[in-house]
Amino acid sequence: MIRSRIRRPSPARPWLVAVLLLPLLPLVAFSASPTPPVPDDAQLADSGIRKLDSVHLTLYTDLPSSPEVDVLPKVFDQAFPQWCRYFGVDSVKHARWHVTACLIQDLQLFQQHGLIPDRLPAFQNGFSWNDRLWVHHQRTDYYQRHLLLHEGTHSFMNTLLGSCGPPWYMEGIADLLATHTWRDGRLTLNVMPASPQEAPMWGRIGPLQRAVAQGRGRPLAEVVDFGPNGRTDAESYAWCWALAAMLDTNPAYRRRFRRLPQWVNQPNFNARFSELFSPDRRDLFDQWQVFIAELEYGDDIARSAVQFKPGRPLPDDGASVTVAADHGWQSSGLRLEAGQSYQLRATGRYQLATKPQVWWCEPNGVSIRYYHGYPLGMLLAAVRPDHGAPGDPTPLLRPIPVGLGTSLTPDQTGTLYLRINDSSAELADNTGDLTVHVAADRPSPSHSQ
Repeated sequence: MIRSRIRRPSPARPWLVAVLLLPLLPLVAFSASPTPPVPDDAQLADSGIRKLDSVHLTLYTDLPSSPEVDVLPKVFDQAFPQWCRYFGVDSVKHARWHVTACLIQDLQLFQQHGLIPDRLPAFQNGFSWNDRLWVHHQRTDYYQRHLLLHEGTHSFMNTLLGSCGPPWYMEGIADLLATHTWRDGRLTLNVMPASPQEAPMWGRIGPLQRAVAQGRGRPLAEVVDFGPNGRTDAESYAWCWALAAMLDTNPAYRRRFRRLPQWVNQPNFNARFSELFSPDRRDLFDQWQVFIAELEYGDDIARSAVQFKPGRPLPDDGASVTVAADHGWQSSGLRLEAGQSYQLRATGRYQLATKPQVWWCEPNGVSIRYYHGYPLGMLLAAVRPDHGAPGDPTPLLRPIPVGLGTSLTPDQTGTLYLRINDSSAELADNTGDLTVHVAADRPSPSHSQ
């Protein structure tokens, strides 16, 4: 739910504002939290509303006592220092920061006792208004915690940073910092769920996979248009999370992305975003295409990130390059010419998995299992043109199967990229590498008579 005052970004020259980031209009003009009457805890208890207190959270709920409900204030308290570290906030200075929340099963009951202001818009799952937040009861304990943490992130940003930024960032960062694990009484935020069972009802990756499979993958322009000018359906929230997850976890973008909180309360937030990523905007667009095409539960975003590096001319006698089995697309550092035929020959033995047993593999892959239409572990290649506009379809989504060897003739001059065929969620248990020798075909010498 969009919930903070959002100002229209000022006009700016950078590519991302002019081309990618469309103006964002205010959705909710609440500048301060409501001031409800001080609740009579005894009266609330008589009506079935319990009060749970901790350092950073006062929680009112009509849910019966249970370990998973009663522990929520403790969960919230453990989130606070993690939010402080992420946003660079002094946790000691703000040690008394506190939020009041309602976890609701019977909406009318809370309305009757003045715990829900009349001005509060209708909301489907959760809503945050500075230091006040409301969450409807959910069917799974995970998603109930997730919503509390999602809305809590909004509260933290609005009260301690002054704003949440434009909608795409607001919702993307809140969902990023609400994905979590809760194990043995310990909370960890900003976690990539390993499976649907680990995050029941979260429902972000599945809809994105279906959208991509149906040819509905959203370009960056559409993702950041989340809000009044774009769509606000549940899938849009998933796209916002995906963009935040990619930028926050990819080694090439993480440091820049984490500079954005300092500008959330400024009207030129989108311009700042544009300026930060302008130097490698084409790489960003290609990275996004690859990321959403390969997105999986347990995605190892850092390992699967494309390692962009422009190639140099291939030496006359060819060259050999090493391809790591535990990473995604890797630049060979070789530049291939349009119309010229090349021979690729691969050798090596590498490991694809350790459980239930070690899977050894060679460049042809293992035919007992296929991934994206090719044998698992097979060597793949693509030639990325030297010149192209940001957003052009990337050849990295149309790989050439190499195996032990193949001949290829690029239709555009560009850099040769190589990888083995494996899921982005299953790279960490790979070890070893393979060697690829690249040589240009030379015409046979002619003989005169």
